Amino acid sequence: MPNLTAPTTVNLPKVNLPLSGDVTQAINPWKWVFDWAGSTFSLINVNLGRSANPELEQEILEEVGSYGRQLGRIGEAMQVLVDRLDRSTLTTEERHAIEAFEVQLREINELKGRQR
Repeated sequence: MPNLTAPTTVNLPKVNLPLSGDVTQAINPWKWVFDWAGSTFSLINVNLGRSANPELEQEILEEVGSYGRQLGRIGEAMQVLVDRLDRSTLTTEERHAIEAFEVQLREINELKGRQR
């Protein structure tokens, strides 16, 4: 009669040979091929909106800051105003809007804290 026992599993230690460790790297061959054309060339261009002056908008993004950085500065300035706000003069809807804004800023700050 054959032996019908379950096969035994063996846990081998994790071994990394030289140049074979855990590596996370984005490999984008299209970037290598088209890198000579600069950042404005791609096979697919997505326009997220119309701008009256796209050249100025691009210059602002390059010289001043990304949309995220600009929104971050606006959020910081708004928080200063919200901190000085007398909430007793607000309607319920206005208080909810302020609270939602503060929750969003806290979530952003938590994510920034994880990245540091």
